[in-house]
Parts: sequence; structure tokens; C-alpha cells
Amino acid sequence: MTKTHKDHLFSLVKSLTKSEKRQFKLYVGRLDVNSDSKFLNLFNLLDKSKTYNERDILKSGFIKKQQLANVKAHLYKQILISLKLNPSHHNVRSQIREQLDFASILYHKGLYKQSLKILDKAKGVAIINEEKNMAFEIVELEKVIESQYITHSVSTRADELAREAKQLSQENVITSRLSNLSLQLYSYILKSGYIKDEAESAKIKSFFESHLPEFDISKAGFREKFWYFKAHVWYSFLMQDFLSCYKFASKWVDLFHESEAMIQLNPVFFLKGNNYLLESLFFLQDKKRFDLHYQTFENTLASKSFPKDENVTTLSFLYLNFHKINAHFIDGSFSEGIYLIPKIEDALKAHNTYITEHHKMVFYYKFASLHFGAGNNKKTIFYLDKIISNKAIIIREDLLCFSRVLNLVAHYEAGIDYHLESLLKSTYKFLIKMNDLHKVQKEMIAFIRRLQDIYPHQLKSAFKDLHERLKAYEHHPYERRAFLYLDILSWLESKIENKSVQEIIQSKFEARQN
Repeated sequence: MTKTHKDHLFSLVKSLTKSEKRQFKLYVGRLDVNSDSKFLNLFNLLDKSKTYNERDILKSGFIKKQQLANVKAHLYKQILISLKLNPSHHNVRSQIREQLDFASILYHKGLYKQSLKILDKAKGVAIINEEKNMAFEIVELEKVIESQYITHSVSTRADELAREAKQLSQENVITSRLSNLSLQLYSYILKSGYIKDEAESAKIKSFFESHLPEFDISKAGFREKFWYFKAHVWYSFLMQDFLSCYKFASKWVDLFHESEAMIQLNPVFFLKGNNYLLESLFFLQDKKRFDLHYQTFENTLASKSFPKDENVTTLSFLYLNFHKINAHFIDGSFSEGIYLIPKIEDALKAHNTYITEHHKMVFYYKFASLHFGAGNNKKTIFYLDKIISNKAIIIREDLLCFSRVLNLVAHYEAGIDYHLESLLKSTYKFLIKMNDLHKVQKEMIAFIRRLQDIYPHQLKSAFKDLHERLKAYEHHPYERRAFLYLDILSWLESKIENKSVQEIIQSKFEARQN
């Protein structure tokens, strides 16, 4: 069978820029023996191919099947070496690592003094740039060398290195514990979304408090503060405490602006901090601060000094466009936001290699919600179907659940009710399976089921009754999560007042501004 799956080598080749390809060929061409090598021929073939197809490679005749695996592995390694030599991939970390390698070579040649001199400079750079894991590694090598290089100051030097090693070790342990906590909280929200009930809340709170290390944050360095703020951001999101989330996301972003060099060294963390800051303001419905931070964020990314690579470019695209859509959700300008959809879809194709299926599904839910707010119910169904029918991926359970609830509402609004009963049953079963059948969802499903038996003159009264029951959950600590994904109350008010959803949300926004 023809192999057309994603191949790691093929993905790497396709990720190369024109300058990187040119440098690779120059790097390989430095030796005449490589001019007609199998790995270079394989590179040229993959570079021209649109998909990875092993059968086409073997048909080319320059390589046998039993050789392919070894040639691919060799080509992969050569590309990485070439990229390592590319000045565009040089940063403080690679410079420190290079100096550490040089010092190690000198040490093994018995040139202890030269090795220690390089290590001392590299350690200073590592500490200034908060690369404390590498700083600790440097100190450990210094200890090894000092134990063999006899000087008159060996006793004081030993004490000094011991103190440095202890301090760095303690700081690295704190950072490691905080980063572990942050990762575990992120994993939880990615799988399950926000907390659903009191038991889950108690579980998350206990986990967070028991895994949060004790230390004096006023004396902490950049790394420890960063991971401390990040862990609190995720905890606040899980607990649906968006004010607290805004507080810690602001501290996170301010931390980077106070240390501009850290933006250059850790642009991804800077991007993510701004994403969470904007997301918390979106949930707080604070349009004024949202617009201000979005503009600052956009200007920073557009500046020539901001680092650029494939990862940074992809994340910048994701976050800018997520929040460009969110801005229309806050003030109810759904119709005005529709123009974004085809532009983002075209860009998604261009970024396809780097964007995960999960992020694509988040975009589809936002597209569906934009169309729903603008009254385009068939388009809403179209994008929701991309989420509901995708069986091959694992995405956030709450996103899957609310996609189905919105799908029910959109079918009713579009007048597509000939298979509504089967849709109700499948949605009900899915929510039970996901353990996400809460009061808001129960009320919605029961209401839509009853709609078929309600006479037209009774509809407005039925909508009012449901609105009254759901209004009680608007500020409920666990039930309110339903309104974060789907503004059911505004939909009901639109039916009661004979207005569009867009008009209702816009009037609410205007009322908040007064």
C-alpha cells in the first residue's frame, strides 16, 4: 500500500525556508563526495514532492528499499546540523551550550585554566539570562576541573562553588515543581475544561495547594516568578475565577516587559501570557481593557525587533485571530466579524503543517458562534458538523458538549426539525457519556423536546419560562460555564423581544458602558 502519511523527515524538509535550503546545499557541497550522494538526492526529491510517498522514492531508482531507513536517518541528522550552523537559529542558549562544549573539549585535553576561563564567562551569561539549569551544569563541570587543577585558592574556591551549586539547585527545584504543576493543570483543562461541581473544585484546590512550593517570591528570579504566575493563571481558569486570572496574567506579561531580553529569549511564553491576559478580559467582558491590550500586543508582534520563526509566527497567527473574533463577541458585532472567516480559513491552509487539530476545532466553534450571532443558522450547523463528525481527534470535552447543544439550537432556528428527535437523543447520550449533563443542558434539551408540542401562541410564554429558570444559573459557580460557550439567555431574550441575538447582545454591551 502507498504510504502517504505524515513523515518526520518530509515535515522537516517542508519546514525549511529558501535560505535554509540554500545553506544546507552549501553545507553538503563543501565535500565533492556529497555532490551525488543518496541523501542529497533524497533531499531534492522530497523538496519537490507535495506529499510523502515511499513508492515514488523507490521508483526513482537511486535508492533501494533496504537502504531507505538509514539514508533518511542520515539526511535528517545532516539537516539538523546545517540548521544548527545557521546564524538565524543562534541564541543565548546555543551560545552558552557552545561555550560549555568548548570548555569540555579543553578539559579533556588537560587545558584546565583555559577551560575554567570559558566556563566562568559562560556561567555569568547563563545567570543573567535566567538559564539556571545550564548554570548548574557549568558549576558541576567547574567542580570537576577544580578537583584536578591545583591552585592556592582551592579551599575558598571549593566553598564558593558549593554555595553556587546549592543556590542554583534550590532555584531549579522550585522552578521544576512550579512548571510541573503548571503542566498538570494545563493538561486537566485541555481534557476536561472548567470545573463542573463542588467535588471537582475541592479536588483541584487540594491538588494545587499541595503541589505549590513555598518560597519568598519577592526574592525570586525571573524563572520562578514566571512559573508561579503561570500556575496561578491555569488554576484561576479552572476555577472560573477570571478576575484572578487577569491579575496573574497581567503580572506574567508585565514581568516580560520589565525584562525585555526575556522576550527575545522566550517569545513563546510572552505570546501565551498575552493570550491568557486577553482571554481573561474576554470572559470579564471588559472591552476597553481588551482593546487596549490587543493593540499593544499587535504592535509588539509587528515590531522589527520581535523574534520570528515558524513556531512564533504560527502562535502569533492563532492568538491574534482568536481574539480578533472574541472582540466581536464582546460587543455583539457578529455580522461585522463574518468577513474574518474566509481570511482565517485561507491562512489555516497556509499554516496547516504547524496548527493542531484542536486549534482548528476551536476556530470552527468560533466561526459557528459568529454565524449564530449573525443569524446564519445553516452556516452555524456547517461548522459545528466539522467538530461533531471528527472522530479521529481528542479535543476538550466541554467544547464537544457545547458544540452539540448549539447544534440543537441552530437546527431549531433553521427550521430543520425533521430529525430533531434523533438529534436530541444522540446529544443527550453524548452528554451523559461525557458526564456533562448539568442543569442548564438538561433544561435546554427538555425545552427543545417540548417545542414540538407547543402551539405558536404559547411560544413566547414558554421562552419566558425557560429564561426565568436559566437566569438563576447565570452566576452559579459551576453552572455558569454553560454561558461562557453559548449565550443561551440572549438567545431566549431575542425570542421574547422579537429581536435578533445580535441586537440583544449589542444592547447589553451598550448598557454596560453607561
